[in-house]
This record gives sequence, C-alpha cells and structure tokens, in this order.
Amino acid sequence: MTIYIALLRGINVGGHNMVKMAELRSMFQSIGLNRVQTYIQSGNVLFDSADDSNSLRQRIEQEIERVFSLSLTVILRTSVELERIITNCPFSEAVRREAESTEVETFYVSLLLEPPALEYIEQLRGFASIDEFRIQDREVYLLLREGVRNSKLANNLFRLNVPSTMRNWKTMNKLNTLAKAIET
Repeated sequence: MTIYIALLRGINVGGHNMVKMAELRSMFQSIGLNRVQTYIQSGNVLFDSADDSNSLRQRIEQEIERVFSLSLTVILRTSVELERIITNCPFSEAVRREAESTEVETFYVSLLLEPPALEYIEQLRGFASIDEFRIQDREVYLLLREGVRNSKLANNLFRLNVPSTMRNWKTMNKLNTLAKAIET
C-alpha cells in the first residue's frame, strides 16, 4: 500500500465550496480508501491505497462532484514525494527560518498537476519583483515577502497554465509528519 496525500483546490476558502471534513473522510472511505484522515479545513486528506495516482485522482474528483456537487482539481502526492519536496527545498534553511519568524505566512509550495512549460515559467518571472520562486518538477517554492494576499507572484501562478493548489510550509511539514505516522 502507498500512503497518499490528496490536496483539494479551492474548498472552504472565503466561505465558498464549503465541505465538512467528516463528510469528506466518509466520502474517501466510501470509495475504498484506507486509513483516511484529514488535516485542517483546507482539503488535505491522507490515506493509503494500492491504486495508481492517475486512476485515484480521477475517481476522487468524480466522487467529490457526485457527493458535493463540486468540480475541482485534486493534486496527489505520495508520502515519498512529499518527503522529497521538503528535503529538496531549494531555499536555504536560514531563509525558511526567517520566513517562519514573521507575523505573516511567507513561505509556500504550489503543487502542480504536471510540470509547467518553460515558456510559461518565463512569463511568471515578470511578476516576481520582491518575491522569489523556484520550480522543481511539479512544485513551485514561493517566498512571498509580504504574504500571499499582497503577492503579485502568487496571484499570477495561473499563468503557468497548469492546475495547482498552494500550501504554506508549516502545513507541508505537518502533512509529512502525519504521513510518516500512518506508515508506522
């Protein structure tokens, strides 16, 4: 069995697409997924399955639409991939510590459905100004110095032309800890 983390885009944000986590857990269990647990209200679901990620993603998206009448993108990562995302962070530990010491969340990872094309990455550079980003495969690491709400870079990630969802660094680390606990 593989431990997966499903990251749902756009639920429980600003009073839109409201989904109760207990109902979401039940939905995941109803399609045969095991050891299902959620973390906070923003659509993070951990589970294990022997199925491949592509068929899982399609099944989960279809069931969310059927049960909750929501058409949304689900980004899946395995626990191994999540560990790699954290371990291979291109920003130094000092930069991450500094970002975590501010009152406003400033360090994020945008998880993409697939790697973006180079032409779209180049277009995104024009929105970086005071912010910084690094792309590795299907992840965009973001240092948003004035927070996500004031960031031109964060507000223009759609220009990568790939479905994505964003999580702050603390959430990424907590999901990694929870995934490791499931593995034991």
